[in-house]
Amino acid sequence: MAMRALQGKTYFIRTFGCQMNLHDAERVSGELDACGCLSVSDPAEADIVVFMTCCVREAADQRLYGQCNSCKSLPAPPSGKRVVAVGGCIAQRDGEGLLVNVDNVNVIFGTHAIAHVSELIEAAFEDDERHILTAEDASGSATAMPWHRATSYHAWVPIMTGCNNFCSYCIVPYVRGREKSRTFEEIVDEVTGLARIGVREVTLLGQNVNSYGRDRYGAPRFAELLRAVGETGVERIRFTSSHPKDLLPETIAAMAEVPAVMPHLHLAVQSGSTRILHEMNRRYTREDYLSLVHQVRERIPEIALTTDIIVGFPGETEEDFLETLSLAREVGYAQAFTFIYSRREGTPAARIPDDTPREVILDRFDRLVSVIEDTAFAFNQVELGRRVPVLVEGTSKKNPHMLQGKSPKNQTVHAPLPEGASLDDYLGRIVDIDVDTARTWYLSGSLASDPR
Repeated sequence: MAMRALQGKTYFIRTFGCQMNLHDAERVSGELDACGCLSVSDPAEADIVVFMTCCVREAADQRLYGQCNSCKSLPAPPSGKRVVAVGGCIAQRDGEGLLVNVDNVNVIFGTHAIAHVSELIEAAFEDDERHILTAEDASGSATAMPWHRATSYHAWVPIMTGCNNFCSYCIVPYVRGREKSRTFEEIVDEVTGLARIGVREVTLLGQNVNSYGRDRYGAPRFAELLRAVGETGVERIRFTSSHPKDLLPETIAAMAEVPAVMPHLHLAVQSGSTRILHEMNRRYTREDYLSLVHQVRERIPEIALTTDIIVGFPGETEEDFLETLSLAREVGYAQAFTFIYSRREGTPAARIPDDTPREVILDRFDRLVSVIEDTAFAFNQVELGRRVPVLVEGTSKKNPHMLQGKSPKNQTVHAPLPEGASLDDYLGRIVDIDVDTARTWYLSGSLASDPR
Protein backbone atom coordinates (compact mmCIF):
# COMPACT_ATOMS: atom_id res chain seq x y z
CA MET A 1 0.00 0.00 0.00
CA ALA A 2 1.28 3.48 -0.87
CA MET A 3 1.80 5.18 2.50
CA ARG A 4 4.86 7.40 2.56
CA ALA A 5 4.24 9.53 -0.52
CA LEU A 6 0.54 10.04 0.22
CA GLN A 7 0.67 10.51 4.00
CA GLY A 8 -1.02 13.79 4.95
CA LYS A 9 -2.21 14.58 1.41
CA THR A 10 -5.73 15.97 1.04
CA TYR A 11 -8.22 14.64 -1.49
CA PHE A 12 -11.55 15.56 -3.08
CA ILE A 13 -13.79 13.15 -5.02
CA ARG A 14 -16.61 14.13 -7.36
CA THR A 15 -18.86 11.34 -8.63
CA PHE A 16 -21.04 11.26 -11.74
CA GLY A 17 -23.57 8.62 -12.76
CA CYS A 18 -24.93 5.43 -11.27
CA GLN A 19 -24.92 3.79 -7.86
CA MET A 20 -22.01 1.56 -8.89
CA ASN A 21 -19.93 4.70 -9.32
CA LEU A 22 -21.00 5.86 -5.85
CA HIS A 23 -19.81 2.54 -4.45
CA ASP A 24 -16.52 2.77 -6.37
CA ALA A 25 -16.01 6.30 -5.01
CA GLU A 26 -16.45 5.00 -1.46
CA ARG A 27 -13.76 2.40 -2.13
CA VAL A 28 -11.36 4.99 -3.59
CA SER A 29 -11.99 7.20 -0.57
CA GLY A 30 -11.37 4.28 1.78
CA GLU A 31 -8.11 3.44 0.02
CA LEU A 32 -6.87 7.02 0.27
CA ASP A 33 -7.88 7.17 3.94
CA ALA A 34 -5.86 4.01 4.55
CA CYS A 35 -2.87 5.70 2.93
CA GLY A 36 -3.04 8.54 5.43
CA CYS A 37 -4.87 11.02 3.23
CA LEU A 38 -7.52 13.44 4.49
CA SER A 39 -10.85 14.15 2.78
CA VAL A 40 -11.78 17.79 2.06
CA SER A 41 -15.00 19.28 0.69
CA ASP A 42 -13.41 21.86 -1.64
CA PRO A 43 -11.21 20.93 -4.64
CA ALA A 44 -9.23 24.14 -4.08
CA GLU A 45 -7.94 22.61 -0.82
CA ALA A 46 -7.08 19.23 -2.34
CA ASP A 47 -3.70 17.80 -3.30
CA ILE A 48 -5.61 15.00 -5.09
CA VAL A 49 -8.76 15.57 -7.17
CA VAL A 50 -10.54 12.41 -8.35
CA PHE A 51 -13.41 12.30 -10.83
CA MET A 52 -15.47 9.09 -10.94
CA THR A 53 -17.14 9.21 -14.33
CA CYS A 54 -20.15 7.93 -16.26
CA CYS A 55 -20.36 7.66 -20.05
CA VAL A 56 -23.99 6.62 -20.54
CA ARG A 57 -24.90 10.04 -21.95
CA GLU A 58 -22.89 12.58 -23.93
CA ALA A 59 -23.54 15.35 -21.39
CA ALA A 60 -21.43 13.44 -18.86
CA ASP A 61 -18.38 13.74 -21.12
CA GLN A 62 -18.79 17.49 -21.40
CA ARG A 63 -19.24 17.87 -17.64
CA LEU A 64 -16.02 15.96 -17.02
CA TYR A 65 -14.03 18.07 -19.48
CA GLY A 66 -15.32 21.23 -17.84
CA GLN A 67 -14.53 19.97 -14.34
CA CYS A 68 -11.01 18.89 -15.28
CA ASN A 69 -10.25 22.16 -17.02
CA SER A 70 -11.56 24.13 -14.04
CA CYS A 71 -8.81 22.56 -11.93
CA LYS A 72 -6.28 24.59 -13.91
CA SER A 73 -7.54 27.80 -12.32
CA LEU A 74 -7.41 26.50 -8.74
CA PRO A 75 -4.68 27.91 -6.47
CA ALA A 76 -1.74 25.59 -5.85
CA PRO A 77 -2.29 23.28 -2.87
CA PRO A 78 -0.03 23.48 0.20
CA SER A 79 2.04 20.55 -1.07
CA GLY A 80 2.82 22.49 -4.23
CA LYS A 81 1.51 19.82 -6.63
CA ARG A 82 -2.03 18.70 -7.44
CA VAL A 83 -2.71 15.31 -9.00
CA VAL A 84 -5.89 15.05 -11.08
CA ALA A 85 -7.18 11.49 -11.50
CA VAL A 86 -10.07 10.23 -13.64
CA GLY A 87 -11.70 6.87 -13.00
CA GLY A 88 -14.92 5.12 -13.94
CA CYS A 89 -16.48 4.44 -17.31
CA ILE A 90 -15.07 7.35 -19.34
CA ALA A 91 -11.59 6.43 -18.14
CA GLN A 92 -12.15 2.80 -19.16
CA ARG A 93 -13.61 3.75 -22.54
CA ASP A 94 -11.12 6.44 -23.58
CA GLY A 95 -7.91 5.59 -21.72
CA GLU A 96 -5.09 7.76 -23.02
CA GLY A 97 -7.50 9.24 -25.58
CA LEU A 98 -9.04 11.26 -22.75
CA LEU A 99 -5.98 13.52 -22.93
CA VAL A 100 -7.15 14.81 -26.31
CA ASN A 101 -9.86 16.79 -24.49
CA VAL A 102 -8.08 17.50 -21.19
CA ASP A 103 -4.35 17.94 -20.83
CA ASN A 104 -4.00 18.31 -17.04
CA VAL A 105 -4.93 14.75 -16.01
CA ASN A 106 -2.12 12.82 -14.29
CA VAL A 107 -3.86 9.50 -13.60
CA ILE A 108 -6.43 7.51 -15.59
CA PHE A 109 -7.72 4.28 -14.03
CA GLY A 110 -10.38 2.11 -15.62
CA THR A 111 -13.28 0.24 -14.05
CA HIS A 112 -11.10 -2.89 -13.69
CA ALA A 113 -8.15 -1.04 -12.13
CA ILE A 114 -9.73 0.65 -9.14
CA ALA A 115 -7.68 -1.45 -6.71
CA HIS A 116 -4.52 0.19 -8.09
CA VAL A 117 -5.61 3.79 -7.53
CA SER A 118 -3.27 4.56 -4.62
CA GLU A 119 -0.14 3.28 -6.37
CA LEU A 120 -1.01 5.20 -9.54
CA ILE A 121 -1.53 8.44 -7.60
CA GLU A 122 1.65 7.86 -5.59
CA ALA A 123 3.62 7.45 -8.81
CA ALA A 124 2.11 10.67 -10.20
CA PHE A 125 3.46 12.61 -7.20
CA GLU A 126 6.92 11.18 -7.76
CA ASP A 127 7.29 12.10 -11.43
CA ASP A 128 5.68 14.11 -14.24
CA GLU A 129 4.54 11.13 -16.30
CA ARG A 130 0.95 10.10 -17.09
CA HIS A 131 -0.06 6.97 -15.23
CA ILE A 132 -2.75 5.02 -17.06
CA LEU A 133 -4.19 1.60 -16.30
CA THR A 134 -7.30 0.32 -18.10
CA ALA A 135 -6.42 -3.34 -18.71
CA GLU A 136 -9.44 -5.59 -18.28
CA ASP A 137 -7.30 -8.19 -16.53
CA ALA A 138 -5.89 -5.73 -13.97
CA SER A 139 -5.50 -7.72 -10.76
CA GLY A 140 -7.27 -6.76 -7.56
CA SER A 141 -10.92 -6.38 -6.63
CA ALA A 142 -12.70 -3.20 -5.55
CA THR A 143 -14.76 -5.20 -3.09
CA ALA A 144 -11.58 -6.20 -1.23
CA MET A 145 -10.61 -2.55 -0.72
CA PRO A 146 -11.38 -0.57 2.43
CA TRP A 147 -14.28 1.84 2.13
CA HIS A 148 -15.29 5.24 3.42
CA ARG A 149 -19.08 5.15 3.43
CA ALA A 150 -20.99 8.36 2.93
CA THR A 151 -23.34 7.39 5.80
CA SER A 152 -23.24 5.02 8.76
CA TYR A 153 -26.78 3.73 8.23
CA HIS A 154 -26.75 2.77 4.53
CA ALA A 155 -24.32 0.71 2.47
CA TRP A 156 -23.96 -0.12 -1.21
CA VAL A 157 -23.22 -3.84 -1.60
CA PRO A 158 -22.15 -4.92 -5.10
CA ILE A 159 -23.18 -8.48 -5.84
CA MET A 160 -21.84 -8.55 -9.39
CA THR A 161 -20.13 -6.39 -11.98
CA GLY A 162 -20.48 -6.14 -15.74
CA CYS A 163 -23.35 -6.84 -18.11
CA ASN A 164 -24.09 -9.46 -20.77
CA ASN A 165 -27.15 -7.82 -22.32
CA PHE A 166 -25.67 -5.49 -24.94
CA CYS A 167 -28.72 -3.29 -25.38
CA SER A 168 -28.11 -1.54 -28.67
CA TYR A 169 -27.95 1.98 -27.17
CA CYS A 170 -25.80 1.14 -24.12
CA ILE A 171 -22.04 1.52 -23.67
CA VAL A 172 -21.95 -0.18 -20.24
CA PRO A 173 -20.98 -3.74 -21.35
CA TYR A 174 -18.03 -2.28 -23.24
CA VAL A 175 -16.68 -0.37 -20.23
CA ARG A 176 -17.73 -2.61 -17.31
CA GLY A 177 -17.10 -5.95 -19.03
CA ARG A 178 -19.09 -9.16 -18.87
CA GLU A 179 -21.08 -10.31 -15.85
CA LYS A 180 -18.97 -11.49 -12.93
CA SER A 181 -20.78 -12.50 -9.74
CA ARG A 182 -19.29 -12.45 -6.26
CA THR A 183 -19.63 -15.61 -4.22
CA PHE A 184 -22.91 -16.11 -2.40
CA GLU A 185 -21.15 -16.56 0.95
CA GLU A 186 -19.02 -13.42 0.55
CA ILE A 187 -22.09 -11.24 0.01
CA VAL A 188 -24.03 -12.69 2.92
CA ASP A 189 -20.99 -12.36 5.20
CA GLU A 190 -20.55 -8.71 4.17
CA VAL A 191 -24.18 -7.83 4.91
CA THR A 192 -24.03 -9.72 8.20
CA GLY A 193 -21.03 -7.63 9.21
CA LEU A 194 -22.76 -4.42 8.15
CA ALA A 195 -25.84 -5.28 10.22
CA ARG A 196 -23.62 -5.93 13.26
CA ILE A 197 -22.11 -2.43 13.09
CA GLY A 198 -25.50 -0.74 12.85
CA VAL A 199 -26.19 -0.38 9.13
CA ARG A 200 -29.97 -0.19 8.76
CA GLU A 201 -30.31 -0.42 4.98
CA VAL A 202 -28.32 -2.04 2.17
CA THR A 203 -28.72 -1.68 -1.58
CA LEU A 204 -27.59 -4.71 -3.58
CA LEU A 205 -25.91 -3.53 -6.77
CA GLY A 206 -25.48 -5.00 -10.22
CA GLN A 207 -26.06 -3.96 -13.81
CA ASN A 208 -28.65 -6.78 -13.85
CA VAL A 209 -29.15 -8.23 -10.37
CA ASN A 210 -31.76 -10.69 -11.67
CA SER A 211 -29.05 -12.70 -13.40
CA TYR A 212 -26.83 -12.84 -10.29
CA GLY A 213 -24.98 -16.17 -10.07
CA ARG A 214 -25.59 -17.39 -13.61
CA ASP A 215 -21.91 -17.03 -14.56
CA ARG A 216 -20.64 -18.61 -11.33
CA TYR A 217 -23.25 -21.25 -10.49
CA GLY A 218 -24.84 -22.01 -13.86
CA ALA A 219 -28.24 -20.55 -12.95
CA PRO A 220 -29.48 -17.32 -11.33
CA ARG A 221 -29.55 -17.33 -7.51
CA PHE A 222 -30.88 -13.84 -6.85
CA ALA A 223 -34.08 -15.02 -5.18
CA GLU A 224 -32.06 -17.26 -2.89
CA LEU A 225 -29.70 -14.37 -2.14
CA LEU A 226 -32.58 -12.08 -1.16
CA ARG A 227 -33.80 -14.68 1.32
CA ALA A 228 -30.34 -15.17 2.80
CA VAL A 229 -29.66 -11.43 3.11
CA GLY A 230 -33.07 -11.09 4.74
CA GLU A 231 -31.86 -13.37 7.55
CA THR A 232 -28.78 -11.26 8.40
CA GLY A 233 -30.64 -8.82 10.63
CA VAL A 234 -30.41 -5.83 8.29
CA GLU A 235 -33.72 -3.96 8.42
CA ARG A 236 -34.13 -2.71 4.87
CA ILE A 237 -33.03 -4.31 1.61
CA ARG A 238 -33.16 -2.60 -1.78
CA PHE A 239 -31.62 -3.59 -5.11
CA THR A 240 -30.88 -2.17 -8.55
CA SER A 241 -30.88 -2.62 -11.53
CA SER A 242 -33.47 -5.20 -12.53
CA HIS A 243 -33.79 -6.30 -16.17
CA PRO A 244 -37.34 -7.39 -17.08
CA LYS A 245 -36.25 -10.35 -19.19
CA ASP A 246 -34.64 -12.00 -16.15
CA LEU A 247 -37.22 -11.24 -13.44
CA LEU A 248 -38.21 -14.75 -12.33
CA PRO A 249 -41.31 -15.86 -10.37
CA GLU A 250 -39.10 -17.02 -7.51
CA THR A 251 -37.62 -13.52 -7.21
CA ILE A 252 -41.09 -11.98 -7.05
CA ALA A 253 -41.98 -14.53 -4.37
CA ALA A 254 -38.88 -13.64 -2.33
CA MET A 255 -39.71 -9.94 -2.60
CA ALA A 256 -43.20 -10.63 -1.28
CA GLU A 257 -42.16 -13.00 1.51
CA VAL A 258 -38.98 -11.45 2.96
CA PRO A 259 -40.05 -8.66 5.34
CA ALA A 260 -36.80 -6.71 4.96
CA VAL A 261 -37.14 -6.37 1.16
CA MET A 262 -38.70 -2.99 0.56
CA PRO A 263 -41.88 -2.74 -1.59
CA HIS A 264 -40.14 -0.89 -4.41
CA LEU A 265 -39.01 -2.25 -7.76
CA HIS A 266 -37.08 -0.33 -10.40
CA LEU A 267 -37.97 -2.16 -13.62
CA ALA A 268 -36.57 -0.30 -16.60
CA VAL A 269 -38.90 -0.50 -19.59
CA GLN A 270 -37.09 1.98 -21.92
CA SER A 271 -39.98 1.96 -24.45
CA GLY A 272 -43.60 0.88 -24.64
CA SER A 273 -43.30 -0.13 -28.27
CA THR A 274 -42.47 -3.75 -29.06
CA ARG A 275 -40.89 -2.65 -32.35
CA ILE A 276 -38.54 -0.22 -30.61
CA LEU A 277 -37.79 -2.74 -27.84
CA HIS A 278 -36.65 -5.14 -30.58
CA GLU A 279 -34.40 -2.44 -32.07
CA MET A 280 -33.02 -1.79 -28.57
CA ASN A 281 -32.24 -5.53 -28.17
CA ARG A 282 -34.17 -5.61 -24.90
CA ARG A 283 -35.48 -9.17 -25.56
CA TYR A 284 -39.00 -8.73 -24.23
CA THR A 285 -42.20 -7.32 -25.68
CA ARG A 286 -44.66 -4.75 -24.41
CA GLU A 287 -46.96 -7.62 -23.47
CA ASP A 288 -44.17 -9.45 -21.62
CA TYR A 289 -43.47 -6.34 -19.55
CA LEU A 290 -47.11 -5.73 -18.66
CA SER A 291 -47.47 -9.38 -17.70
CA LEU A 292 -44.55 -8.98 -15.29
CA VAL A 293 -46.16 -5.89 -13.78
CA HIS A 294 -49.35 -7.90 -13.24
CA GLN A 295 -47.42 -10.75 -11.58
CA VAL A 296 -45.58 -8.36 -9.26
CA ARG A 297 -48.73 -6.50 -8.25
CA GLU A 298 -50.59 -9.75 -7.69
CA ARG A 299 -48.06 -10.63 -4.96
CA ILE A 300 -47.28 -7.07 -3.73
CA PRO A 301 -50.38 -4.98 -4.54
CA GLU A 302 -49.09 -1.57 -3.38
CA ILE A 303 -45.51 -1.90 -4.62
CA ALA A 304 -43.88 1.27 -5.97
CA LEU A 305 -42.83 0.67 -9.56
CA THR A 306 -40.23 2.99 -11.05
CA THR A 307 -38.55 2.86 -14.44
CA ASP A 308 -36.24 4.32 -17.09
CA ILE A 309 -37.65 5.53 -20.41
CA ILE A 310 -35.76 6.74 -23.48
CA VAL A 311 -37.42 9.23 -25.83
CA GLY A 312 -36.17 9.72 -29.38
CA PHE A 313 -34.51 6.37 -30.02
CA PRO A 314 -33.53 6.31 -33.71
CA GLY A 315 -36.56 5.56 -35.86
CA GLU A 316 -39.13 6.11 -33.12
CA THR A 317 -42.44 7.15 -34.71
CA GLU A 318 -45.36 8.98 -33.16
CA GLU A 319 -47.18 5.64 -32.99
CA ASP A 320 -44.26 4.10 -31.09
CA PHE A 321 -44.20 7.03 -28.70
CA LEU A 322 -47.95 6.84 -28.07
CA GLU A 323 -47.46 3.21 -27.05
CA THR A 324 -44.92 4.38 -24.48
CA LEU A 325 -47.36 6.97 -23.14
CA SER A 326 -50.17 4.44 -22.85
CA LEU A 327 -47.92 1.92 -21.09
CA ALA A 328 -46.80 4.57 -18.58
CA ARG A 329 -50.44 5.39 -17.80
CA GLU A 330 -51.37 1.71 -17.52
CA VAL A 331 -48.51 0.85 -15.16
CA GLY A 332 -48.96 4.00 -13.07
CA TYR A 333 -45.32 4.60 -12.22
CA ALA A 334 -44.38 6.11 -8.87
CA GLN A 335 -41.40 7.72 -10.58
CA ALA A 336 -39.56 7.50 -13.88
CA PHE A 337 -36.15 8.62 -15.03
CA THR A 338 -36.80 9.99 -18.50
CA PHE A 339 -34.03 10.59 -21.00
CA ILE A 340 -33.63 11.85 -24.53
CA TYR A 341 -31.62 9.31 -26.53
CA SER A 342 -27.91 10.04 -26.45
CA ARG A 343 -25.84 8.60 -29.29
CA ARG A 344 -22.83 6.63 -28.03
CA GLU A 345 -20.06 5.76 -30.51
CA GLY A 346 -19.31 2.05 -30.54
CA THR A 347 -22.89 0.95 -29.88
CA PRO A 348 -25.10 -0.60 -32.61
CA ALA A 349 -27.76 2.11 -32.25
CA ALA A 350 -25.21 4.76 -33.20
CA ARG A 351 -25.32 3.39 -36.76
CA ILE A 352 -29.11 3.69 -37.12
CA PRO A 353 -30.03 6.71 -39.28
CA ASP A 354 -32.66 9.06 -37.89
CA ASP A 355 -34.07 12.33 -39.22
CA THR A 356 -36.63 13.07 -36.50
CA PRO A 357 -36.59 16.84 -35.88
CA ARG A 358 -35.23 17.86 -32.49
CA GLU A 359 -38.35 19.85 -31.70
CA VAL A 360 -40.50 16.72 -32.19
CA ILE A 361 -38.34 14.77 -29.73
CA LEU A 362 -38.47 17.60 -27.19
CA ASP A 363 -42.25 17.77 -27.51
CA ARG A 364 -42.53 14.02 -26.91
CA PHE A 365 -40.25 14.29 -23.90
CA ASP A 366 -42.42 17.03 -22.37
CA ARG A 367 -45.58 14.98 -22.96
CA LEU A 368 -44.02 11.95 -21.28
CA VAL A 369 -42.90 13.99 -18.27
CA SER A 370 -46.47 15.29 -17.91
CA VAL A 371 -47.85 11.73 -17.83
CA ILE A 372 -45.26 10.62 -15.26
CA GLU A 373 -46.11 13.62 -13.08
CA ASP A 374 -49.76 12.57 -13.19
CA THR A 375 -49.05 8.92 -12.27
CA ALA A 376 -46.60 9.88 -9.51
CA PHE A 377 -49.10 12.28 -7.97
CA ALA A 378 -51.85 9.66 -8.08
CA PHE A 379 -49.56 7.03 -6.54
CA ASN A 380 -48.68 9.26 -3.59
CA GLN A 381 -52.32 10.04 -2.78
CA VAL A 382 -52.69 6.52 -1.39
CA GLU A 383 -50.48 7.49 1.56
CA LEU A 384 -52.71 10.33 2.78
CA GLY A 385 -53.82 9.70 6.34
CA ARG A 386 -51.44 6.80 6.80
CA ARG A 387 -48.59 6.34 9.29
CA VAL A 388 -45.37 5.67 7.37
CA PRO A 389 -42.02 4.43 8.80
CA VAL A 390 -39.27 6.70 7.49
CA LEU A 391 -35.48 6.27 7.58
CA VAL A 392 -34.18 9.78 8.23
CA GLU A 393 -31.40 10.80 5.82
CA GLY A 394 -30.97 14.46 6.73
CA THR A 395 -32.87 17.69 6.40
CA SER A 396 -34.51 19.32 3.41
CA LYS A 397 -32.20 21.38 1.21
CA LYS A 398 -34.81 24.14 1.30
CA ASN A 399 -35.45 24.05 5.04
CA PRO A 400 -32.87 22.90 7.63
CA HIS A 401 -35.67 22.56 10.20
CA MET A 402 -37.49 19.94 8.11
CA LEU A 403 -36.43 16.29 8.48
CA GLN A 404 -36.16 14.31 5.24
CA GLY A 405 -36.06 10.58 4.72
CA LYS A 406 -37.32 7.63 2.71
CA SER A 407 -40.42 5.49 3.11
CA PRO A 408 -40.31 1.74 2.40
CA LYS A 409 -41.60 2.59 -1.10
CA ASN A 410 -38.63 4.95 -1.57
CA GLN A 411 -40.81 8.06 -1.40
CA THR A 412 -39.22 11.22 -0.03
CA VAL A 413 -40.97 12.18 3.21
CA HIS A 414 -40.71 15.43 5.23
CA ALA A 415 -41.64 16.27 8.82
CA PRO A 416 -40.75 19.26 11.02
CA LEU A 417 -37.78 18.81 13.35
CA PRO A 418 -39.15 19.16 16.90
CA GLU A 419 -38.24 22.34 18.72
CA GLY A 420 -35.09 21.88 20.75
CA ALA A 421 -34.08 18.71 18.90
CA SER A 422 -31.09 18.34 16.60
CA LEU A 423 -30.63 16.37 13.41
CA ASP A 424 -28.19 14.08 15.24
CA ASP A 425 -31.12 12.83 17.33
CA TYR A 426 -32.79 11.48 14.17
CA LEU A 427 -30.15 10.90 11.48
CA GLY A 428 -30.01 7.26 10.39
CA ARG A 429 -32.91 6.30 12.63
CA ILE A 430 -36.49 5.28 11.78
CA VAL A 431 -39.48 7.38 12.80
CA ASP A 432 -43.19 7.07 12.11
CA ILE A 433 -44.73 10.00 10.24
CA ASP A 434 -48.45 10.67 9.93
CA VAL A 435 -48.86 11.82 6.32
CA ASP A 436 -51.17 14.78 5.78
CA THR A 437 -49.81 16.08 2.45
CA ALA A 438 -49.07 14.15 -0.75
CA ARG A 439 -47.43 15.98 -3.64
CA THR A 440 -45.99 14.67 -6.90
CA TRP A 441 -42.48 14.04 -5.60
CA TYR A 442 -42.82 13.97 -1.82
CA LEU A 443 -44.99 13.30 1.20
CA SER A 444 -45.08 15.36 4.39
CA GLY A 445 -46.64 15.12 7.81
CA SER A 446 -45.92 15.13 11.52
CA LEU A 447 -43.77 12.90 13.73
CA ALA A 448 -45.80 10.17 15.41
CA SER A 449 -43.01 8.34 17.24
CA ASP A 450 -39.62 8.75 18.86
CA PRO A 451 -36.65 7.75 16.70
CA ARG A 452 -35.66 4.10 16.92
